Amino acid sequence: MIRQFRALILGAPGSGKGTISSRIIRKFDIKHIASGDILRNNILNKTELGNTAKTYMDKGQLVPNDIMVNLITDELNQNSKVNWLLDGFPRTRTQAEILSKKVQVDVALNLVVPFDVIIARIQQRWIHAPSGRVYNTDFNAPKVPGHDDITGEKLVQRDDDKPEAVSKRLEIYSQTVKPVLDFYKDAGILEEFHGKTSDEMWPLIFKFLSSRTPCKADLNDAK
Repeated sequence: MIRQFRALILGAPGSGKGTISSRIIRKFDIKHIASGDILRNNILNKTELGNTAKTYMDKGQLVPNDIMVNLITDELNQNSKVNWLLDGFPRTRTQAEILSKKVQVDVALNLVVPFDVIIARIQQRWIHAPSGRVYNTDFNAPKVPGHDDITGEKLVQRDDDKPEAVSKRLEIYSQTVKPVLDFYKDAGILEEFHGKTSDEMWPLIFKFLSSRTPCKADLNDAK
């Protein structure tokens, strides 16, 4: 019996995790599981764990590690017969340690993008607040600079997308993720991919995953 392939994807905000994850699930028979979706769905469906988590969130408190791990592992157990890619978890070493006792992870993929590149990238992101449409002046620019394509209304930049805020978020991320990376490095399952863009890192990630699990496409189609 072939055991299912289980992976995590790690990376700073703006590192391209969303882009890389979408390419992985398109090219490989792997299900993308996002921790944020699990939490929202449990709260929406009023599960026991969801209700418990909500009591903390309503007070502005962090959901305790054991509750978050139970939410995640319940979802992973329901997907025990498929290959999966877990996104957004764990966020701390404690969570990583607890998770490792409940689920075996084959590899932790870490996207390493220079922080100055991330700051410049996010600085170019603008949104149409009423609809949530997102533009990037570098690769997805609006037809009329500064205005939404559909309504013509002015675009805005979120406060947490401004350089000072992004720099602070990255500093906090760097401090919290290091113990997580050390944990997976010590476990011998950390794989790091360096680059300035998703296109630069993707061929390396594709090649690595192709050596670990069957892919849907031929190597020549790795785009």
